[in-house]
Amino acid sequence: MIAMKLTAKQVVEVLRAAGEPTRLRILALLAREELAVMELSQILDQSQPRVSRHLKLLTEAQLVERFPDGAWMFYRLTAGEPRRRLLDRLLAQTDEADAILADDALRLQTVRGERSAAATTYFARNAAHWDELRSLYVSEADVEAAILEAAGARPFKYLVDLGSGTGRMLTLLGPKAETAIGLDLSQQMLNIARRHTQEAGLEQCELRHGDIFATRLADASADLVVVHQVLHYLSDPAKAVAEAGRIVAAGGRLLIVDFAPHKLEGLREAHQHRRLGFSDSEMTRWLETAGLTPNPPITLPATSAQGLTVKIWSADNRRATQEVAA
Repeated sequence: MIAMKLTAKQVVEVLRAAGEPTRLRILALLAREELAVMELSQILDQSQPRVSRHLKLLTEAQLVERFPDGAWMFYRLTAGEPRRRLLDRLLAQTDEADAILADDALRLQTVRGERSAAATTYFARNAAHWDELRSLYVSEADVEAAILEAAGARPFKYLVDLGSGTGRMLTLLGPKAETAIGLDLSQQMLNIARRHTQEAGLEQCELRHGDIFATRLADASADLVVVHQVLHYLSDPAKAVAEAGRIVAAGGRLLIVDFAPHKLEGLREAHQHRRLGFSDSEMTRWLETAGLTPNPPITLPATSAQGLTVKIWSADNRRATQEVAA
């Protein structure tokens, strides 16, 4: 395949948009993760209107993508070629030890630390009542029945539950698995999950302290990977989907359960939700980028006016199956 190229005029437009100190700083930050306008303003120590003007120019130059999420506006680097290829080359030439960029990276770490501290406090406070809290939004019985159907009837040699929480997915799907592992960053959640899997007699289930962005699990090793009600807490959900997809084995399946887009802004502060749901098109793009083939999503409408619509997205590693067969 011949790589797409930019015209000379388009190259000049890209260089002109990126060739300004604040805009270059913004691009370097977005290369690390998607960020909201207020977060960029905090890191850059500039007013939100000023940062928004820079973001507008970068968006018009098609170097960044903007997407609304409730009352928040998030930005990330463009995924479109060939601009992304040129942008990656430009950023690769910047010295990470540069004083300004290094200071921005430290400020980003501070923002991440604040998020992490708030999330840790929240999960520690609510761990014992986690399943009860989830039941406030949608019928868990309906969701779990749909998960079982989406997972398929066959047994699993190796089940991985990323962000396992209280271990509900392990107790639901674990009986069909020869080996199962659950990863979570919250020790309180892991302790509860261990108790639940032990009470269920699931000796094949192992609970580990682990990061969904860097699981340390082998490539193409699990025939079922589950990410249940986790993505809306994350700073970079696309990266988490990519990591989950990486460990799906030939013929295996990735199962993602989360919310459809909604407008319940109170969930950000009250329950540490970073994203207010995900669209089918967004999830499809992430799954395909991870090298998986998406299946038709399952929609479970809210059971009350204040409830949330739950979505189940699944995708298969069909390409790997074909390669093995060949």
